[in-house]
Amino acid sequence: MRAANGKRLYIQEVSVRDGFQIEPIFISTARKVELINALSRTGLAKIEVTSFTSPIAIPALADAETVMRQIERVAGVEYTALVPNLRGCERALACGVDEVNLVMSASQTHNMANLRMTCEASLLQFAQIVALVAGKVAINVSLSTAFGCPFDGAVPASRVFELVDRCVAMGVGRLTLCDTTGVANPAQVAHLCDAVRTRWPQVVFTAHFHNTRSMGLANALAALDGGIDRFDASLGGLGGCPFAPGASGNVCTEDMVHMFEAMGYDTGVRLNDMLDIARQLPAIVGHEVPGQVMKAGLSSRLYPKPGGLGSGKDQQRLAGQGAAVALDPASTYHGSTP
Repeated sequence: MRAANGKRLYIQEVSVRDGFQIEPIFISTARKVELINALSRTGLAKIEVTSFTSPIAIPALADAETVMRQIERVAGVEYTALVPNLRGCERALACGVDEVNLVMSASQTHNMANLRMTCEASLLQFAQIVALVAGKVAINVSLSTAFGCPFDGAVPASRVFELVDRCVAMGVGRLTLCDTTGVANPAQVAHLCDAVRTRWPQVVFTAHFHNTRSMGLANALAALDGGIDRFDASLGGLGGCPFAPGASGNVCTEDMVHMFEAMGYDTGVRLNDMLDIARQLPAIVGHEVPGQVMKAGLSSRLYPKPGGLGSGKDQQRLAGQGAAVALDPASTYHGSTP
């Protein structure tokens, strides 16, 4: 593991798009705008605001234009949106996005399920979008199923290299490697991330993990060890892909920030502010969310000493009397915790 030494990492929030797109209830436009405005003040590097897709396909994000136009933009924060096609890109540009996020799958089957087109058709469409954007805003390509597909199984690294090479050749300077259904493992992640960083040092790479099999944070650390310094994450751990079986929530933003900061990295995120927002999330979505630090508190949190322990002098006195001294029943160890 690389030494932290205060190294800067960049956290990119995707809850309002990737999280809300699969919620069973429609989150009001006003709530979305309020949440994005609050997140903008926490020190995040980027916020994925919405998706300019068909409201029939993703009704949860039918208010894309309104949300993008109503948010209060904060200097230093990039506001991006997912665009599935040329029309979506035109809509996004009209709303003044800082970046358009294109998406395709490394797996042919998943690309057909998600986008209703072949991978080759996606690449042809990307070329049209690059021409339309003409350098006006940044372009990111998110490669779904880069670590494995729920339909086709393992995705060879050579397939990822091929697609990265095609995207870079057409002028794309940013790419995200996505573990869409949480099948990646840390060894695989470290190898692939190191390989793409070595082959394309000029490209800005992001890692995007799902915590489907509880390896999300471990994979984030592996990506960091592979040279990645930008990470997608979702407030409370919300998220999933409606076209990928078993794609449960993304890696939780506040849990990721807590881990990196505890290790000595600088995320730029004000964690306590982020936790305050995360604790409001269950009331917004109407159910509990997977995030852990919002429930447990920071690892540095201290609790009142159990009854009977008293002051430091009392503890020394009890210790000196040996194991025969029992504390009050409420604080006596009963073997329930290792």
